[in-house]
Amino acid sequence: MIDVNELRKGVTFQLDSNLYKVLEYSHNKPGRGSATIRIKARDLRKGTTLDMTFISSDRVQDIRLDYHNVQYLYRDENFFYFMDTDTFEQPTVPASLVTEYEGFLKENMDVKLTFFGNEPLDVELPTSVDLEVVTADPAARGNTATGLTKPVITDTGLKVQVPAFVNTGDIIRVDTRTGEYLTRV
Repeated sequence: MIDVNELRKGVTFQLDSNLYKVLEYSHNKPGRGSATIRIKARDLRKGTTLDMTFISSDRVQDIRLDYHNVQYLYRDENFFYFMDTDTFEQPTVPASLVTEYEGFLKENMDVKLTFFGNEPLDVELPTSVDLEVVTADPAARGNTATGLTKPVITDTGLKVQVPAFVNTGDIIRVDTRTGEYLTRV
């Protein structure tokens, strides 16, 4: 058991048989009464985000997670398939856990899978990925002097706002945390 005062961004804990990962943390101490801890947490099994409030004396169950370096292979309707680079086992991850990262995943890409026992819970991507632009409107003449952006679609289906000079066939680097364009490669 850990005290809720020890919860910080990225900490994973168990509460009422559900597993949560802390996304945001704030400690509020009013003038009177006990302090409250407010967190925004993601349910690792369902993928939903919740706001939770605890009294500073509350405790939650800490858990042990295992991390495996894996390579993304492919997907079908219901699952994403990976291969553990150490044991060559092929864990499957339900599509509901990976849908928010789907636009960043390319075949043979190395990622990190988080496991609780034998249950895959989360995918950790590198901070940036290089994607090919497959659809881009041409820049309008005269509009390139300003910070004009346009939407493009990458080879993984991800939609990104990019500067007007990016064209179809260009390779762009995208930040996986925010989904924003970083640079042309």
